This record gives sequence, structure tokens and C-alpha cells, in this order.
Amino acid sequence: MEQFLTKETLIIELLLIASLVAIAVRRLRIPYTVALVIVGLALTLQQPLEINLTPELILALLVPPLVFEAAFHINLREFQHNLPGILLLAIPGVILTTLIVGGLVSLLTPLALPIALVFGALISATDPVAVVALFRALGAPKRLALLMEAESLFNDGTAIVVFNLVLTIALTDSFHPVAGIIDFLRVSAGGLAVGFVSGWLIARLIARVDDYLIETTLTTVLAFGSYLIAERLHFSGVLAVVAAGLVNGNLGPQGMSPTTRIVLFNFWEYIAFLANSLVFLLIGLQVNIPTLVANWQPVLGAIFAVLISRAAITYGLGWINNRVTEPISWRWLHVLNWGGLRGAIALALALSLPAALGADRELMQVMAFGVVLFTLLVQSTTMKPLVRRLGIGVRDPIQIEYELRHARMLAFRAGALHLDNMQRDGFLSRHTWGLLRPQLLGRVEQMTLAVQALQQAHPQLATEELKTARRELLRAQRSSLHSLQRDGVISKEVFETLATEIDAGLADEEPSVDEPEEAAEDENSITPVDA
Repeated sequence: MEQFLTKETLIIELLLIASLVAIAVRRLRIPYTVALVIVGLALTLQQPLEINLTPELILALLVPPLVFEAAFHINLREFQHNLPGILLLAIPGVILTTLIVGGLVSLLTPLALPIALVFGALISATDPVAVVALFRALGAPKRLALLMEAESLFNDGTAIVVFNLVLTIALTDSFHPVAGIIDFLRVSAGGLAVGFVSGWLIARLIARVDDYLIETTLTTVLAFGSYLIAERLHFSGVLAVVAAGLVNGNLGPQGMSPTTRIVLFNFWEYIAFLANSLVFLLIGLQVNIPTLVANWQPVLGAIFAVLISRAAITYGLGWINNRVTEPISWRWLHVLNWGGLRGAIALALALSLPAALGADRELMQVMAFGVVLFTLLVQSTTMKPLVRRLGIGVRDPIQIEYELRHARMLAFRAGALHLDNMQRDGFLSRHTWGLLRPQLLGRVEQMTLAVQALQQAHPQLATEELKTARRELLRAQRSSLHSLQRDGVISKEVFETLATEIDAGLADEEPSVDEPEEAAEDENSITPVDA
């Protein structure tokens, strides 16, 4: 009983520290996760805490809610548009990172090549939590945030699979390429299958229930249950959670009431905040500064290897991506390169290294902590100046006001449609419907005029809207070409010719000068009566 109370007290203390740090960083210009690591380091220097951070604690308790929450909010249609680039970074990227980091580490540290490859595998998974949070605050392009977050979700699962394969090779001193590839495919495909099936089943169940407490509980069961089922079947638990979150996040809300959506999104936002806070605070508490200083040469060698491999992967695979699918601009590639942070997965894998590795085990753990600390304290804190210097995601007050007016208009319109559905289904009397509906429609009309007035006063807003519509139009055309080639209507040569033209249009971020002016003239031709 005393031991249980001691652990409970420690958890409450950590949560209190996380809350105080979250309050404090509102006045500071550093990411919240970085502040947690710094506080953890400060606490460790003052008085070392006895916390047994195990890989099971990270992988089974803290990672599933983080992965599920991120996957739950990914738009499936946008994800499908960017799937080739995401998979390119998440699968070949992880394998190449393992080889490049392993090769460089074997040259720069005392580790032999087989052991160095194990380190390359455990450090290959990215964790861009701090960067994605910064993107949201800065208003960076959604596609850029999607590429970084989706890459992290999938390379987490891939890295764990590759790590287990490479570790087996290092311990047994035998390598069977065909068996390794089959095992990789089995573990990955099995995890995705478990996630897709469980996500679909829970989504169908949610559609038949109208109770936000039950529906929230079902998503919690799904997040942890898909991981546990996949792991018991010897599949990838992380990939199962990714697939479950994607499917449930895109199918589940369709059968939810507005109240359930609000409760569910707030619940998972809180759970992700909780898990993130504990992960990064525990990272700071686990780092042993004197040990890092004593092993500064191998730690610097590991950091150098990780930076070189990330640059090679990002720019090399980015160049390939730009020739086969929708291009990624070089400015975005710079951000993707520097945003390749390391975090929870790398530490969990480092902590799971078997004692049979001897002294190499301790050295790899120290190197892993050093790399994670560098990416969080250096790369994460310099990301904001880099993004601003590249001119990505600079928030314009006029754009913010436009988004506020546009969002209010859409919210009032959605409210009016929901009232219509309630009255049609008999949940609302015609009298109450007749009182509320004109009020909402009046607000819709008011906000529509407000949006038009802002567009007329600031033509650049119409330009941005035109760019978005133009981009979506080109994506729809490219998708249509894929279908035509797949069905044999057009040849591969014709597809490549037309796809190249469309890709050139997608790469051109600036529409023609005349287009926004024409759009503005059309706006001016609409009178308030017509609107």
C-alpha cells in the first residue's frame, strides 16, 4: 500500500509540474515540450529521482494515445493525396537511415558495424510533436504539417519492425534476406490489418450509439486494444494504432452528434497533452548529464550521423518524390529536414536493448539520449526562426480575421442545417424551429456579407482562396488521370505527359496576376440582394 501511494504521489507531482510549466511557457518563446525537458534536467541536477522508465511504460501506455490522437485528426482524403511521399519517407527512409547512421556510427564510435546498425534502427523514428505544435501556432500550410506528422506515425511502426530484425541479426550473427523481408511484411501488414478491422468495427458500433460517454470509452478501448491485440499476435502494435486512428477518425464522427464530437475531440486533446507532458518530462528526468559529458565524443558522432542521414534521406527521397507525385518545394524540404526530431520511440527502443549486448548497451543508450536531447534543445528551438526566414506560415492579421468570419458563417450554416434535421426527425417542434431558424439564417447572411466585404477590401484574400481552389482542381485532375491509366483508357506515356503538366501547375505556388483581379470584379458584381 505504501509503495502504491508513493507512486501515486510521484505521478501527481509530475502532473503538477507539467501544468505549471504549461502556464509558464505562455510567456516564453520556447516550445512546451522543450520546457518540460529542461525542467526535468534541472530537477535531476538538483536531486536525482528514482524513476524506472521502462520500454513497456512508453510503448504500451504513453505511445498509443499519442499516435491515436494524431491519426484520428488526419483527413483521409488529404492523406491519400500525399501517400506516395509519406510512404517513401516512412519505409525506404527508415531503412536507409538505419544503414547510413549505422555505417557512420561504426566509423565514428567504438561500436562494431552490426551493433551500430542496431543503433541506426532505434534512432530512425522521428517524433515531430514540438514542430507540429509550432506549425499549428504559426499557421503553416496544412500539407506540410501532414507530411511531417504522417511520416512520423508510419516510420514509428516501421522503425520498431526494422529494429527487431536488425537486433536479431546482431545477436545471432546470421542474416536471411528473404526471411527478413517476409517477416517485415508480415509484421507490418498484420498490424495495419488489425488496425483497419478494429477501427471499422468500432466506427460501425459508434454509429449505432448516441451516448458521448460510451462513444468516448469505445475510442479509448480502440486506441489501447488495437495495440494489445496486434502485439499479442506478434504484429506491429504502433501501426495497428495508426490504422485504427485513421479509419475511426474519418468514419466514426459521421455517426456522432455534435455534442459527442466536441466531447471526444476535447478528451483526446487532453489525453495527448497528458501523455506528451509525461514523456518529455521523463526524458529530462532520465538524462544523466555527467554520463553524457563523459561520452561526448560518441554522442557527437551519433548526432553528426543522424543529421547527415536525415539530410540525405529528405533531399534524396524528396527529389525522387517530385518526379513521381505531387512536388514538395525545396523550402518545405528544408523544414522537413530540420524537423526530423527524435523522441519517445527512440528512447523506448534504447531502453529495450537486451543485457546480452554488454557495455555496448549502455553506450547506445547514452548516445540515444544525447541525440534526443540535441534535437529537442537545438533543432526544435531553432525551427521557428527557420520557418519565418523561409516565409512559411507567417500569420497575417487580415487572414486571421477572414478565417474568423468565414468560420462563423460556416458554423451558423451548420447550425441551421442541424436544426432542420432535428425538426424533420421529430426531435424539435415546428414552433421552436420557426423561432430559431430565421435567427440563424440572419446570422449566416450577416457573416456572408462580412466575408465579401473583407475580400473586396483585401484582394489578396481572394487570391489565396483562388490558389487553394486551383490546387484542389489540379489534384482532382491528377486523380482522374490515375483512374484512366489504371482502367486502360490512356497509355502510360500519355499519363506521364499530362501528369507532368499538372505537376508543373502544382509546383507553381503563384496564380496568374489576372486571376485574382477577375475574381474581385466578380465579387463586386454581386449585390447584397443577390448574396
